[in-house]
Amino acid sequence: MSEQYTYAVARIRSKEVSLFSQATIEQLVAAKSHEQCVQLLLEKGWGDSDSSIEDAEAILSREKEKTWELMREMIKDMSVLDVLTYPDQFHNLKAAIKYVASDSSAADANLFYDSCSINGKEMIEIVQNKDFHRLPDNMAQAAQEAYESFVHTGDGQLCDVMIDKAALEAIYQAGQEATDEIIRKYAESTVAVADIKIAVRSQKTAKSIEFMKKAMAECDSLSVDLLSRAALSGMDAIQEYLAGTEYAQGAQALADSPSAFERWCDNRIIETIRPQLYNSFTIGPLVAYVIARENEIKTVRIILSGKQNGLSDESIRERVRDMYV
Repeated sequence: MSEQYTYAVARIRSKEVSLFSQATIEQLVAAKSHEQCVQLLLEKGWGDSDSSIEDAEAILSREKEKTWELMREMIKDMSVLDVLTYPDQFHNLKAAIKYVASDSSAADANLFYDSCSINGKEMIEIVQNKDFHRLPDNMAQAAQEAYESFVHTGDGQLCDVMIDKAALEAIYQAGQEATDEIIRKYAESTVAVADIKIAVRSQKTAKSIEFMKKAMAECDSLSVDLLSRAALSGMDAIQEYLAGTEYAQGAQALADSPSAFERWCDNRIIETIRPQLYNSFTIGPLVAYVIARENEIKTVRIILSGKQNGLSDESIRERVRDMYV
């Protein structure tokens, strides 16, 4: 039993009560307008006391900040949650490389995330000075190679592919080295789902097998070689391959519709963490809470976007993710 997390888990249990249920999500979907939807969020305590209906994106950003503020209050060694910040950290790297290489005079703060150990300002400074040695070991080499590639070719997609793969490999390595089961399972599911997404998108855009192998990261539950070869043969072949793996539900979702597939991708991660609702003595519930909040915020953003673009309630409902509680 890990006594150091007992208090934190007890506090998280009280916070889980405030997480959105499917019923709450349905209430948001049923709102008559984008403005009414934001008003419901404000009534549920989202944003700050001075937030208004016009501040939708700021409200969502604030909710993410609140999540990490809570974690910092409860956990002395935040490195145990580093793996959850890798997507934001590597995103900051991509944004910084493109900003520096484009010789822009001002960086858009909205391009960067500050919830990770290297914020946008520091990442820009590192890239500008080519101080890649200041980056973590799992990022430094990819950063230098992606920067040089982008400067010489101007190929933004190749830059993204290189950094995205490095991010997946960093997540997977963290999973392999983790002592906590939830981080191992989170890493496995995250990388596998990302590989499946790459295969699907590559099939739709007729990418080569070389491109797919440059983009995909190895994991235990899928074969990058078999998945990429299936993508070359067509969507039916991808579904056939997935049907023989633990991701068979993804094959069915892929057959249903693109929105059903995207929904399954996120739901798979929620399925991975849900057992932590019944775990009281490890870091697991805290990891799960952060992931659950990210999923909640993403789902609210999908609903708000649907309302703003005039989608029907049914169309929005097809896109919303399963909630943790």
